[in-house]
Parts: sequence; C-alpha cells; structure tokens
Amino acid sequence: MLKESIQREDEELRTSHQKPRRPEGWGYFLLLWYLLFYQPIITEVHLRRENIQFLFIRFSAWQYAGSDKLWAGLVTTLCQSIRKHFGALPLSFYHVMGKRPRFASGFSQDEWLLNKRTCLSLGGLVFVLMAGVSLLSVAIFVPGIKDSSALKVIGSATTGLSGSGILVTVFSVVKNMVISQKQKIEKMTDSEKFSSHLGFMSEVKKEIEMLTSFVYYMEIYERRRLRIVLEITSLDMCYPERVVGVLNAINTLLSDTNAPFIFILVIDPSIIASCLEQTSCMKGMADNGYLFLNRTITLPFSIPEMGTKSKLQHLQDAVQSREDLMYKIITKNMERGVRNVKGKMIKLVDMEASSEMDQSQIDAQAVRYIHEAFHALHNDTDCLYKYIPESIIQMKRIVNTIPITIRLMLQQNITRHTMSPRSVAAWVVMANQWPCRLSWVLQCLEDRQQIQPTEEFRNQSLWGIFVENCKELYSMHKVLQNILALDGDPELFGNFLSNDFPFTVHEANTFLKSTINLDHSIRHKLGLIRGVNSLNKANDTSITKSSVKTVQVSTGVQCSGIEECS
Repeated sequence: MLKESIQREDEELRTSHQKPRRPEGWGYFLLLWYLLFYQPIITEVHLRRENIQFLFIRFSAWQYAGSDKLWAGLVTTLCQSIRKHFGALPLSFYHVMGKRPRFASGFSQDEWLLNKRTCLSLGGLVFVLMAGVSLLSVAIFVPGIKDSSALKVIGSATTGLSGSGILVTVFSVVKNMVISQKQKIEKMTDSEKFSSHLGFMSEVKKEIEMLTSFVYYMEIYERRRLRIVLEITSLDMCYPERVVGVLNAINTLLSDTNAPFIFILVIDPSIIASCLEQTSCMKGMADNGYLFLNRTITLPFSIPEMGTKSKLQHLQDAVQSREDLMYKIITKNMERGVRNVKGKMIKLVDMEASSEMDQSQIDAQAVRYIHEAFHALHNDTDCLYKYIPESIIQMKRIVNTIPITIRLMLQQNITRHTMSPRSVAAWVVMANQWPCRLSWVLQCLEDRQQIQPTEEFRNQSLWGIFVENCKELYSMHKVLQNILALDGDPELFGNFLSNDFPFTVHEANTFLKSTINLDHSIRHKLGLIRGVNSLNKANDTSITKSSVKTVQVSTGVQCSGIEECS
C-alpha cells in the first residue's frame, strides 16, 4: 500500500504540477492560518485526485478485553492516533474555529473560501477592544477628562467585553489541547448516569463526525486523499458482548457513506459467528452469525492453505529467529553487508533485478486478465451476470475479490493455458454464492483424492461429484442449517455447474490454491461431521455383523438340542 501511495503521488505531481503540502515547518503555521480564516471547498479537482496517504492504526482487542467498554477502546485509539499524527493544536483550532468542508457550487475550482463570519467576528472584537482601550486611555491620561467616570466605565466595559470574547476563544483552544477526545469519551463511559442515557451514542457520534470532517479538511489542505486504516486483531479472544460492541462501533464509524476509514478485521469467522449467535442483545438481528458477517464485511479474505515452500520457509525462520523477529532483521542486514564486502553481492543484485522484471511482466499480465474478468461480469451476452446477486455489498465482494485471486494465481506461475479470466470470475461468483455446497464438493473431492484417484477422476465434473454425494449432504441439513442458509438458489447452482460452467476436478485443484473468498472453516466443519458419520456407519455395520453371527450360533445350538431330544 505504501509503494502504491508513492507511485500515485508521482503520477499526480506529473499531471497537476501541485506538490502535496505537509503540516511541517512553515506549513504548520500556514495550516493554522487556514483553520482560522478559511473554509475548504470540495471541488471536482479534489474528487479526481488519486494520490492517497494511508495512516495505519493497530488495535489489539485483547488489551481491552477486561473492560466493559471494549468498543470505547477502539474509538479512543482512533482519536488518539489521529491527534498524534496531525498534532493537538490544529485539531483544537478546528474544534473551536474550523469550518466543515462543503461542496463547490457550479464549476468553481477555488478550494478555499474566506470565512467572512470569523473575519467579521474577530475584526469586530479587535475594533471594539481598540475602541475600549482608546476610551479608557483618554479617560485616564487626557487632561480635563480624567474626572469623567462615565467614560471610564464605558471604556472599561468595552475593553472587558471584547477582551473576554478573545480570552474565551483562547481558553477553548487551550482546553481542547489539554483535554483530548480520548479523555472526553473515557469520562463519558465512566459516568454510569450518562452511559445509560439515550443520547450517549449520539454524543460519541458527534465527536466522530467532528474527527471525520477534520480529516476531510486535511485532505484539501494536503492536496491528497487520506485513509485511516485500522487493523483489529484478537477480537475472537474476547467475550461475545465485547465482540458485538466492537462491530457496532465499526458500523457507527462507517455510517457516513464517505467515511475515510478502512477496517481490517483479523478474525476466525466461525468463532465470531458463534459469539453473535450467543449474545442476547443481538437476538433477531444475528440469529445466523454468518449472514450478519456477510452484511457487514465488504471484502472477505480467507488465507489459502500454505504451500510446501512457504511452510518450509516459515519453519526455517522460526528455528533461526526463535522468538526475536528483530534479531532476524539485524542478522540479515549484517549478512548482506558481509556479502557485499566479500564481493558476493553481485549475484544477489542480478537475481533481484531479474525478479523485478518478472514482477513487472506479471503486473502487466494481471491488468489484462482483470479487465477480461470484469468484462465477463457485466457483459450482457455472457451468462455470468445472471448468477451475481442483486445486493450491492455482494457485488462489491465479488469485484474486490477477482483482482486478488488473479494476482495470486499469476504469482503461482499459472499460465494462460490453465487459467481463463472468465473462469476465474465464475469461480469467485460460485464461492460467493454457494459456499456450503462448494465446500461440500471440495471436501468429497479431497476424501476421494486420498485414495489414489485415477486420471479419469481428474477429468470428472464437480457436478457429478455433487450428485453422487448430495443425499449425504441432505441427511445433515439439520446440523448444517446455518451454513446452508449462506447458499443461494440451489437450482441455479445445478445449472451453473452442469451447463454454463462445468468445472472439473483438475480445475478445482488449480483454483483452490488461490481461493480467498471461501471460508475454509466451513469445509473443515463439513469434514469433521462427515468423518463422525462414517465412524457411526462403520460401528453400526460391525454391530449388525456380530448380531448376525450370534443368531446363527444360537440357531445351531437349538437345532442340535432338538436332534438330541428326538
């Protein structure tokens, strides 16, 4: 993301010839001047800017797991990080005297508008202050008027009123510098009386809206887009009520359609779904935790299974680095320095240059493939668009997932002969629309491959495997009720696999290595249930055989007894 941000900065500089401004040095005082006297205007030029700066914020939910207000920890971490990045004084200036950005009227390209209200107010206060000081000076020093008490009273009152107005403004700025938004929210959450008040969340939302508008202000001042990226980890280690609180806080922060926030949730979906289903406050809203997550998350990313090379590399790193990752970085830098001294760095540089050339070719090829895949999505002559849901969020999930899947496949040296962009798009749509049925087919495929499959099996269609094992899936429908609810129309699934996109076992194995929008925990759960069912069947079979033998033995004994009696 940082590399892409730098590239966009260079492209924007070449096209617009405007350097981004930074609130540093002279730019810091210029920012305070703009905050005091100008209101930003959102113009067409600003909306077309593609240069972006990312502000990364890490939030470990486990650090606040013992608190009743875990969501407040998320909000306060956000406020404190933005305050630390931009500075306390500009944020205090904006809180007291700043004007919220507004959209331009007409085709005006002026990004700044003089704040007449502030200018008139400040000018009026200064004029009244000067007039009061002048009257007071005349009443005190001019001979013949020294004894005029009325003039002294008027001068003193005028000076006091105007001076108090300026002092109140200065006091408000200093107060906001000393008392941060983090302290305000923590004080509100500590008050039991206020936290039970109906307007509690609205007050928190006001603080967030003020923070969001300040980020918009800084976007126009710095001449680039700003995105706040929050990485939330360890959420699946918290109590269910805490999990719900954090998700509600995320929805509150994203309630604005143009919110400059990007949330990265590093979670186990199966645990979070269970937490949502167990929480009493979510009854009726999250009876199915998987559906709730689907409505909330716009880009799912399930990490694919680790390859052999990656596993060996991670094992080697774990052995060499032990528990100190920083030691690993230092030792690598030292090794590079030693190699450079010994003259062994040339080969490494050549290898890196060749890899960079390969990477540029991969990027160019990926762009072409992504365009072809997108064309297949919205091509009215193609049948793929019929299987895409009408939900906007689901459309975003599919559109966001296709480029990543294609790039992952290209990184694994999967050539054009084994990968069609249209097939990749179809696979992504299938994983998004029928995660349970696809996971079941993949599980049956995996179980079959463990028994040394033939070459004929590699060319078998996935639809044929599903038809062979659909009765077993139906027998488990009560246990898999929540997971089956994720799937779309089953008839469309049959038409998709049997007619329009007849994927084979070989193609499934190829795509599975780069599939990120399919929750692997579903397949794991299906595999566990199938394994238990097979054990039960084996146990029932052994019991049946033993009972048959017992019946045969007892029958033989009875026959021999009858013969003796006769």
